[in-house]
Amino acid sequence: QVQLVESGGGLVQAGDSLSLSCAASERTFVRYAMGWFRQAPGKEREFVAAINWNGGSTYYADSVKGRFTIARDNARNTVYLQVNSLKPEDTAVYYCAAQPERGTFYSGSYYLPSRYNYWGQGTQVTVSS
Repeated sequence: QVQLVESGGGLVQAGDSLSLSCAASERTFVRYAMGWFRQAPGKEREFVAAINWNGGSTYYADSVKGRFTIARDNARNTVYLQVNSLKPEDTAVYYCAAQPERGTFYSGSYYLPSRYNYWGQGTQVTVSS
């Protein structure tokens, strides 16, 4: 069982930045690919970014490319999401998620919420205009 705890959300103005973190309880953190998703009120959960076990492969939703950066520190069992140039439409609860590192991750499972086995409780990001 992997427990994930997000932190770093908050209320910011458009154009500001935030650093989101997700700490994992699992000492075999390196065996998991990680993803960030978000869910706005009344909308479905959507993919934001994903990273493979060693950080060598990263993936982003088109809406955040060039503004968000995903990274991980396996020594600290933590995955990060640096969010820059925030827009009001980025307002959502941000979740991190883990799935066992496997080949299907690279062929597209990275953006499917159903392929992730473990989820955090989420952290709220609110961007005012």
